[in-house]
Amino acid sequence: MTYNTLLSPDILVVRFSSIGDVLLTTPLLRAIRTKWPGARVTVLTKRLHVPLVSDNPNVTEAFGITPQDTVRRVAGLIRRVRFSHLLDLQGGARTLPLRLLARGPWSGFSHRRLARELLIRFKHNRYTEHVPVPERYFEAAADLGVEPDGGPLEFFLNPSAEEKAAGWLARAGIGTKRALVAVAPGAAHATKRWPVEHWIKLIRQIAHTGADIVALGGPEDSAVGAEVAAQGGVQVASAAGDLSLQETGAVLKRSAALISGDTGVMHMATGVGTPVVALFGPTVRQFGFFPYNGHASVVERNLGCRPCSSHGSAECPLGHHLCMREILPDMVFTTLTRTLA
Repeated sequence: MTYNTLLSPDILVVRFSSIGDVLLTTPLLRAIRTKWPGARVTVLTKRLHVPLVSDNPNVTEAFGITPQDTVRRVAGLIRRVRFSHLLDLQGGARTLPLRLLARGPWSGFSHRRLARELLIRFKHNRYTEHVPVPERYFEAAADLGVEPDGGPLEFFLNPSAEEKAAGWLARAGIGTKRALVAVAPGAAHATKRWPVEHWIKLIRQIAHTGADIVALGGPEDSAVGAEVAAQGGVQVASAAGDLSLQETGAVLKRSAALISGDTGVMHMATGVGTPVVALFGPTVRQFGFFPYNGHASVVERNLGCRPCSSHGSAECPLGHHLCMREILPDMVFTTLTRTLA
């Protein structure tokens, strides 16, 4: 490593998916910029996720890949730049071919796979400490001499997104004269989803306080968003599938709080400083994905069948889904009230 490289390292940070995982890299990005102000920091992610870091002042540039981009092509781009540090925050089969084709100073972090599988399969807890994923990422940057600063995730928004979000809320007739509470009723995996009837009851309770409610999520969440909005009352509207990632972040920034399962929207809210009430079922704190260093409360049930998977699954292995069903609307409403007090 040359003297010049030490003064201005050229760093590639690789994290392809998902929304939450990309945002979980931001404490590391901030620490790198603080320690190495002159560093060139490039983030490689999916093109869909570039808006999560494109306005981050700690990032020099962000590149997005598409399904059409071959591993060989991406590896060629990496080789041409000659990065001084290649931080693999994805790991596993997704990046192994890339690391083989783009030889260089790669480093990664421990996924704690053995401990995770022992906890899922046998309920044997081998986790000696609870290290959040954002702090595990720092293992990949050990050579850079950076440490977590105790701060939260960061999701930086551009003015255009904030303007469009304000326009959407105005057209929907919510969030302009009354307090706005956001909900995220969807989730990528079925076992992470709270029952729709619970959402409807909670939304009606919130509406009775005089607040407006907005349902957020991606296109895959539009149906459940529309359902809870239709049955929740006139003070509810669904933006699920209507807004970009940046615009969703801007609505969250305007919200007094977010209620969500273990989703990317949850981490987006933390990134813009919005209080979170998080509902955790099939996944647990040990896996490292609880809301990170923000104003957050987690609601969960202490059941012997938890955890049943690392990221959620298509159906409950036992067929009862009690981990989410037994989180009752009254419990969540009480937690929300306490969070907003």
